[in-house]
Amino acid sequence: LSLLLSLLVPAHATRSPDCGGILTPSGLSYLAEVSKPHTEAVLRQDLTAPAAPDLFLSSPEPSRNQINSVKVTELSLSLVPDSGLRLSIDVDLGITPAPSTTKAMRLSILADLHVEMNPEGNLELVTSTCKTTVEEMQSTEEVERSTPCKSSSSDADKEINIGKICLEVSKLLLSPNEQLISLTAQFPITPSCQVQYLPLAAPVVSEQGITISLQTTFQVAGVAIPLPVSPVPFSMPEPVSSSPSHLTLAFSEHFYTSLFFALELAGAFNMTILSPLTTATMAQKITQMGSLFQEDLPVVLQAVFRSSPQVVLEEGKAALKLFLTIHVGAGSPAFQSFLSVNADMSAGLLLRVADTRMMISAAAIEDIELSLAASDVGPVPAALLEELFLPPIREEVPAQMNVVLSGGVFLPHVASFTYTDVNIVIHKDYVLVPCNLELQER
Repeated sequence: LSLLLSLLVPAHATRSPDCGGILTPSGLSYLAEVSKPHTEAVLRQDLTAPAAPDLFLSSPEPSRNQINSVKVTELSLSLVPDSGLRLSIDVDLGITPAPSTTKAMRLSILADLHVEMNPEGNLELVTSTCKTTVEEMQSTEEVERSTPCKSSSSDADKEINIGKICLEVSKLLLSPNEQLISLTAQFPITPSCQVQYLPLAAPVVSEQGITISLQTTFQVAGVAIPLPVSPVPFSMPEPVSSSPSHLTLAFSEHFYTSLFFALELAGAFNMTILSPLTTATMAQKITQMGSLFQEDLPVVLQAVFRSSPQVVLEEGKAALKLFLTIHVGAGSPAFQSFLSVNADMSAGLLLRVADTRMMISAAAIEDIELSLAASDVGPVPAALLEELFLPPIREEVPAQMNVVLSGGVFLPHVASFTYTDVNIVIHKDYVLVPCNLELQER
């Protein structure tokens, strides 16, 4: 299988998106809010650690000044359309210049950030500009309610070497580069089939949010498979400026068809269906059966796909179309097929999200059509095919597919965050998933 797939890989030529996401201003505000404790911890470690570089430069001798408290009072992230993000942090510092007194100072950090795509194909948060200022506050007791005093803060600026903070300002935001790398991890669907989401370009920043387009790839037995070509190029829907959700994910119809194609190619949907029939009971309906089997044996159905499954999205509903060939036979351990039936059917698809996975299940079969494909027992009327085989096929095909799908499919996500307050809105040709982000406790 690996060799066969490796030969097919060159057929996968064009790079086009089939899913993506829009991080809204409210999602950006949430990221800023949950980054505050992390930012405070990093700054406290950097500014108060005994091994930290001496930040006080008022004399060539080692300084007696010591930062003994660090409190982040404000942290905000705002969108800069067509560019990136603006990060603003205010930090109150308690500084002890001598054993008996403590003075309060405010450190302000203003940085412009943008997301680039590195040569490895991963997204990376980069600092383009950074400015830091330090102002002396009125008194220690008044830090919580005070404003910077009007006297010149140039002495404080000379005293504290805060330029070093700008060198690693992006690490103040919950290790974003580690998390952005986690976006492109491979996620298992079945033991032999994995999914991966690859960004096609750096995100686009507008007033409505940050939009990223992704291309889904699937690996079977560790080899990337060529996916069917999408008949319609997919582009991310226009973001809704009034959306209260932190994030809106979007998935094209082609994404779902590709998923089922990959699982079918991996053999995950090959099914063995036990039926209540035996060769003797079938011989009562099809007389030529008697000459094939002298003893009474259980009849078994083996289903394989003769054509790839298709997913069709319409307003408010999703349908799965299946094209199977059912080989009817008996004998164990040597299976002997004596009849083949083509089964074309469609079933409703149910979609929901749990944590960071989309749970997909096939509902009851809505439409089914059986026709004779091959026979060693002479012609069999369509009505008899339905009488004999319709009940087990109608019951077992969705049930066995749902066993394969029960683990869900990981959605594009970054480490440490999960999805809550999820809605799923099915439109013609694509699915929207507005949701909120929730930081998981480590």
